[in-house]
Amino acid sequence: MKRAIINLTFLFLGMAVLFLPACSDEETGGDLPLSALIFHSLDGKQAAFTALTHSAVSWEWDFGDGNGSTEKNPVHVYEEGGYYLAKLTAKDKQGNSVTAQVNLAVALTPYALLTGNHTAEGYDGKTWRLTQAHTVNDKLVNSDASFSLLDEDIPSLPAGAFSVYVGLPEAYNDEFTFYHDGRYRHNTTDGVSFGGILFASLMQELGKTQITKTGGKAVFGQDVFAMTTCTPSDNATFLFNENEDFTIPTIPDFATGTGAGGVPTITYPGVMTIDFPGDGDFIGIRDFHRKVIVQEVNSSTMRLVMFMTLDQRAIISQDPLIALNTTAAILTFEAVN
Repeated sequence: MKRAIINLTFLFLGMAVLFLPACSDEETGGDLPLSALIFHSLDGKQAAFTALTHSAVSWEWDFGDGNGSTEKNPVHVYEEGGYYLAKLTAKDKQGNSVTAQVNLAVALTPYALLTGNHTAEGYDGKTWRLTQAHTVNDKLVNSDASFSLLDEDIPSLPAGAFSVYVGLPEAYNDEFTFYHDGRYRHNTTDGVSFGGILFASLMQELGKTQITKTGGKAVFGQDVFAMTTCTPSDNATFLFNENEDFTIPTIPDFATGTGAGGVPTITYPGVMTIDFPGDGDFIGIRDFHRKVIVQEVNSSTMRLVMFMTLDQRAIISQDPLIALNTTAAILTFEAVN
């Protein structure tokens, strides 16, 4: 009996020796070098972080939104959706440190989808261009409250419409880049930009541009669009509004109100918009009014409403210049990067 008790004692001591290093390795440093990895999970705006570390005795988190934690496995709720870079700095008992980081896409907002992941290495904005594929939602419409079809025989634009039917393949060349800090870059690639014929003609008369090509006569009976010389601004910016009541001058038949001087206007309630405060900056179609409605934006596509003036009678004043919208183009853009 005594020998059995002695054998059991040695057995338990041996097991304790075997398990002791594994249990105390994080606390004492053991034989493993200091290291850190991050595991995380997202639920809406809540992020749960787990520090997978060896030989660490302290953990310092930077959640990328100005907040942090010294817990090993913290949970953090972001106030706003967007892209964030979360960082972990782990230290051992000698004061040595190691850093790990992870990019997070938290409940992405339309603004984040528009401007891209600004936390990514080498971030240079998010670039968009007019898609040649078009979608069933791409169409030319009246600038009335319901965006009724401009031509009932053209319910939507077919693939390559501006190239095949309008004769202006250059319409698809321009690229438009939005930055998280509000900067904006327009790259014409060929020195010309796509726009409405009336705007192009008036700007040419004023010596501000040159028309290089016109198109649309085969479809509409007259030229509707034009390519014009364009030198984009080097310091362009944009303004994004996720929800506003957008009011714009329009022809009397479409008006829902009046503005200063009795100018007829229409208001589109509760819409997302992009505006360009600089002189001449725009996206998609170069025309009198450069503020656009964002109907939809996701990680790969964006659909915009761009307003145009296609009736000479709608230019009711040239000094000051007042042009009433008659038409809108609803077009899809694709993300380039």
